[in-house]
This record gives sequence, C-alpha cells and structure tokens, in this order.
Amino acid sequence: MKRLFIMCVSFVMGMANIASADNIRLEDVTGGKLRATYISAVTPLPDGDSYACIDSNGKKIVCHSFRTGQQTGVLFDADNTVGEKIESFDNFIMSPDGTKMLIQTNTVRIYRRSFTAVYYIYNIGTRKLERLSDYGPQQSPVWSPDGNLVAFVRDNDIYLVKLLYGNAESRVTKDGKKNEVINGIPDWVNEEEFGFNTALTFNADGTVLCWIRYDETKVPVYSLQMFKGMKPARDEYSVYPGEYSYKYPKAGQQNSTVSVHSFDILSKQTRKLQVPVDADGYIPRIKPTGDAQNIIVYTMNRHQDVLCLYSVNPKSTVSRLLIKESVPKYVKEEAMEGIRIVGNNILVPSDRDGYVQLYLYGINGQLQRRLTTGNRDVTALYGFDEKTGDVYYQAAGRSPMNREVYVTRKNGKTECLTPREGWNNAVFSTGCKYFINQWSDMNTPFEYTVCSNSGKKLAQLEDNGALKNKLSAYSLPHKEMFSFTTSEGVKLNGVMIKPAGFDAGKKYPVIMWQYSGPGSQQVVNSWNLGSMGQGALYDAYLTEQGFIVVCVDGRGTGGRGSEFEKCTYLSLGDKESKDQVETALYLGSLPYVDKDNIGIWGWSYGGFNTLMSMSEGRKVFKAGVAVAPPTDWRFYDTVYTERFMRTPNENPQGYDDNPINRADRLSGELLLCHGLADDNVHPQNLYEYTEALVQADKDFKMNVYTNRNHSIYGGKTRTHLLRQIAEFFKDKMKR
Repeated sequence: MKRLFIMCVSFVMGMANIASADNIRLEDVTGGKLRATYISAVTPLPDGDSYACIDSNGKKIVCHSFRTGQQTGVLFDADNTVGEKIESFDNFIMSPDGTKMLIQTNTVRIYRRSFTAVYYIYNIGTRKLERLSDYGPQQSPVWSPDGNLVAFVRDNDIYLVKLLYGNAESRVTKDGKKNEVINGIPDWVNEEEFGFNTALTFNADGTVLCWIRYDETKVPVYSLQMFKGMKPARDEYSVYPGEYSYKYPKAGQQNSTVSVHSFDILSKQTRKLQVPVDADGYIPRIKPTGDAQNIIVYTMNRHQDVLCLYSVNPKSTVSRLLIKESVPKYVKEEAMEGIRIVGNNILVPSDRDGYVQLYLYGINGQLQRRLTTGNRDVTALYGFDEKTGDVYYQAAGRSPMNREVYVTRKNGKTECLTPREGWNNAVFSTGCKYFINQWSDMNTPFEYTVCSNSGKKLAQLEDNGALKNKLSAYSLPHKEMFSFTTSEGVKLNGVMIKPAGFDAGKKYPVIMWQYSGPGSQQVVNSWNLGSMGQGALYDAYLTEQGFIVVCVDGRGTGGRGSEFEKCTYLSLGDKESKDQVETALYLGSLPYVDKDNIGIWGWSYGGFNTLMSMSEGRKVFKAGVAVAPPTDWRFYDTVYTERFMRTPNENPQGYDDNPINRADRLSGELLLCHGLADDNVHPQNLYEYTEALVQADKDFKMNVYTNRNHSIYGGKTRTHLLRQIAEFFKDKMKR
C-alpha cells in the first residue's frame, strides 16, 4: 500500500501536445510531452568501472564509463543479432560475470511487480540470441553465479535451463497449481506488501536451487467481475460478464502456509529446509551468501514486530539463527527490504533507537558496530566497502523534505556527497568507486551526473533540458514550503502552490491533496512532488482554474523518526484526519484563503483519509474526492493492515473507526471514483460505503471505471478521471 501513490504516478503518460504558451491543458499533464527523461535500467558491471543501460531509442543496451560518463560500447543491438530476431525489448538481466544477458520481451503485467515475459539468452561476445524456452512465457528468471544456468517459473512451477547442454530445459517442481500452490514467486499479498517478485535463488556455487513455496489452498478467494470494456476490449465477455478469481487474505483471515525447499542439481534431490517459522508467519526473503553451504532466509511473525535471519545449509537442511530484530509496534517493511549481504557482512537498517540507522553484523550474526548516528532517518543503503569499512547511503539529513547521499567512514566521520539542496538518489558502481546521482527539486526536473565516491562531479549525463524548454512556455505557479503547529502542539510540514499572478488581496478557494499513509511522504523537495508527481503539473493545472493547492504531511508520515511515524499504530485514520482538519483550519485563518471553500482529495490511503477527514466532526471541507479508498480495514489484506492494526479480533475498536461507520457524520459534497477490476482495494469498499451513505441519507456522486485496476489508466481513462476531479471542485467550490 505504501507505494500506491508512486505506482499511480508511473502511469501518467499518453497522448498530447502543448497547447498555448500560457495555459496547461489537462492532456499536457496526462500525455508524454511533459514527461521527464530518465536513464533507465542502470546496471553496474562487474569491472567496477562501467555500467550498462538502455539507450534513449530503446533499441540497444550500451556500456558507459563511470569515470567519464561516455559510451564505450554496445552490448546488445536488437537490429544486429545472430540467430533469433526481435523487433524490440523491454528490459534485461545481466549475468553475474557480465558475459551474457537475458533480454525481456512481450511483457504482460499481472499485479504490481509480477509479469510474464518471453526471455532470450544473449551472448555478448558472439551476438548469438536464443530463446530461453520454447514452451511458453516465463516469470522471474535468475542466473546461477557462473552464468551457466537459468531458473525461472512458469504456471507456478520452477524450471531449469542448462546453457552448457544446448539450453536443455527440465522441470524442478510439479505441484504448482493456480490458486493452490506457488513455487519460486510470491503470492499476491507477499508480492504487494513485502515488495518483491522473486522467491528463488541459487547457492554460491550454483549446485543447489532454493525457493519459497506458498500453499494458498486455504486462503479465501476474491472474485472481480470482468466486462467486455474497451482499450483493450475483452470480446469473450461481450454478452455475459466473466470473473477473475484469486487468493486474497483479508485482515484476520488465513494466509498462505510458507516453507523453503532446495533442489540438488546433480543428484536431483529435493529437500524441505528446516526453517523455524510460525504456523501463521511469513518468509519475506531468501538470499544467497558467498558460502555455498549457506543461504539466508528471513522470517517474520504475523504481528511483524520480530524479524529473524537464519543461515540455512541447503543440503543438510539445518538452520541457525543469525539475527533477531525486535522493535516496538512493527518492523518497517523498508528496513527489512534494505538489508544487504556484502561478502562476510550483513548490513541491517533498524529504527530500534528511534530513527532508522545502519548496523553492521558479521556473516555469523555477531553485531560488530553501529555504522550511523544522529536524529535523522537513513532512507536507502547503497553500498559497503569491505576494505575500508566505508558505508554509502541516503538520509533525510537536512530536513524530512530533502534527501542527500552520505558516506560514513570506519572512524565514524560522516561526509555529505551531494550538498545541493533537493532530492538525491544514487546508483553506486561495483566496489563503490563511483556513483550516478539523480538530483531534482520541486522546481527542477531530474538531472543525472556521475560522481566519484568523494562527491566530485565527473560528468553530466542528462539535464532534461528539452523538458525545461517546454516548461518555459507555461506560466507555472509558485511553490513554497511552510510549516505550522496544530492545536495539539504538533508541528506539520506542508507545501503551498499559488496561482501564477497570485493576488494577496483576493480570497482563493483551496484544494488539499494528501496520501497520509504510514511512512509515506508527499511534501518533498523533488520533481516527484505533486498529487500526480511530475513537478506538481496537475496541481498547476488546478491553480489555473483559480485554486490554491496545498499538501500537508500529518502524523504517521515518514522522514521524522519512528515516534512520529508509528504514533498512528492501532488507530489508522484518527490522527491523520485530525491533522488534515487542522490544516484546513490553519489555511482558513490566512487572509487570502476563502475558509468556506476548502476541498480535499486523495487516492488509495489518501482516499481513505479524505473520507475520514470529511467525517471527523469539524465541518471544514466544502467538497472532497476519494479515489479507490479503503473504507473498512477488514476488507484489506493481512500483511499491510495487521502491520499497523493487528487483527480485527485483537483490535475491534481500531477497525470500527472507519469511513463506513462515520458515514452519518460526512460533511461536504463528495465524489467517489473506483476501478471495477481493482485487485488491491476491492470494489467491495466502494459498494459497502455507498450503501452506508444511502442509509445515512447522504448525497454523493460516483464514477466507476470498467475493467480498470487500482491505477485507473488505459486509453483516455486517466484524462477522464483527472478532469472529473477538477470539474467537481470547480462546480462545488466556485459557484
């Protein structure tokens, strides 16, 4: 759920031309003309001096020097292969030794991170291109360490391809079955909430294949009704609708039973590994180490406040506890995801001391030292130099609204490698000698530079000059950060976007957007700012309609330490809605704000908190829009919901405070929008909430989108949705 907003932003692209020199058209926002250029699929190569990426035309995979940023070669050219021929490709996976790659084509999305694709094996030296398999699309392929084997999943079973034996394909598991057993890839809830799509790995010498098995036989089924629709049309449903049914464990319900298995490639023996895991617990990761006798398996209890890392021998099946991470309330998913195994070391992000910091363990599980300090959250771990003891990472050092790249030396000295104020992301070279830095701020699209590990700029790769030139034709609004203190004494950070030509003597209606989910951030000094990202261009469009647009990150959001983030535990929506109401009251006190015309909107968790805020009791919102909102956490999945709420049986009071039970307190005009094929926040949330509104005799408007998932896109869908939001606020707040 935490990434829903980000995921929604990624689909804002389409078909438009810039209109006039002054005004933004909605199609300018939803179309590709104002989309930033990215350097895509950056892959550091084993030599430590080079990286691979997809070229700007999308037809080649090219090699660049980290030191100069210059292209040094072409690793793959779709128009120049020996053997198989392809017209285009979507991505690639480099072999560990850098001599081969898997070329991904014909990608078909399943859920947020999962997809099937047709993969090809490509030998860089010979330019030979061969199909990985002739028997149907594949999922989540992984290379063996020597690059001579590839394992993948098809139809919930694992297959093995031996490159040295004419790409001979063999079947490793035979019990995979839709909605029953899954091998090597996570089920829906593990994929969505633990943020991964591969549960399969080789050991260090490639002699054993290990995987997580999910038995979802007892998990309840949820069915989505499917229609013919358009863009694309489903002709099989042209007269009678169909169903898409899959296993989805709602809060308090049965999860998949998980176990770990290994396959000895030489002896063809399959073993179940002895990993201690609760009957209702999770196995959110499986990782290789540099020792062929050990892999590392993560386990987590259902409450998600204890994370264990086990060293497991894939042949003897014996496991040994290495690290037990136990923190108040819950282990942050981002911290679990950020664990890195580097040689003989394990680096663990943890908020055990109030802020996320980095801790260094030996491969035997012995804590060696705390690597970072300070009252600031470490937000990404980039690399660790075993020789020097230097650790490279991202942190909210200057403020929660900014990110910098840092290095902390073995002696504890910390240096900021990216002093320019804004938002910095990095990709480090193998060995951490160089890094590519992506920088932006709320007024400037992404700029890419190559830097040395001391922070020295070596080359400019991309400055998005073409986009900057396009944006110069528009009268863009002024963005400014601000903060205020609520009546409860809580300081909150916000951003305000005022119309171009703002007149302080006038009173403006205000539209507030927010997401508000645990650990999220919307108030960021980044080009990702905005209700739909893109430097807040949709919000700029709203300012052209005569609105001031505001976002405030309330309690529960990230970048301010665990006390601020976890204070909403067991009562989602209570403090978050109070903080949005307090924001409206603060804005209403400003001389240029029309306090009687303040609106609020949000998507997913932001939709939930829109409804909670409009039903908080203080009638401050004239209108609101909730897109794909959860309306009762009993309808949402186990992993996300129980992380913050425990189960409904344990916390009935927390679950009972929801938009459905607040329906009779709703104040303000309301528009609800939902995709009818939303596999994440089910349409059940919409239907049950609207029934509660009807029985409470509350008026509302509703838009539904046929066959659309949680992102609500496809054809002209996204443009239609954003126009409905804008027109609803204009109609209800500018009469």
